Amino acid sequence: MKLITAIIQEDKLDEVREALTTAEIGRITVSRVDGHGRQESTEIYRGQVVAPNLIPKVEIKVGVNDDFVEPAIAAILCSARHGADGKIGDGKIFVTPLEECVRIRTGERGHEAI
Repeated sequence: MKLITAIIQEDKLDEVREALTTAEIGRITVSRVDGHGRQESTEIYRGQVVAPNLIPKVEIKVGVNDDFVEPAIAAILCSARHGADGKIGDGKIFVTPLEECVRIRTGERGHEAI
């Protein structure tokens, strides 16, 4: 099992959700977050270097069984990218091991709970 975390631009949320649904991945968690990556720009205000502004983003978390890792990544890549080549700030995808998953309602564990 893996936990896929994607940080994407806000305007791509609907497209990513549709792509994940098409890939038969329907259980997702979405959070509004702020941050910056390469698109940050250092500003100078009255002679002082000012920290870059945080940019609104969307964080998507998806717990998947191993067979769904690559389809999930492909769905996010295709739908979150702006244009054919993408642009700075399109986001990142993180894949981390998921040791355990427990469905609270039934107590099911592991891949059955996902």
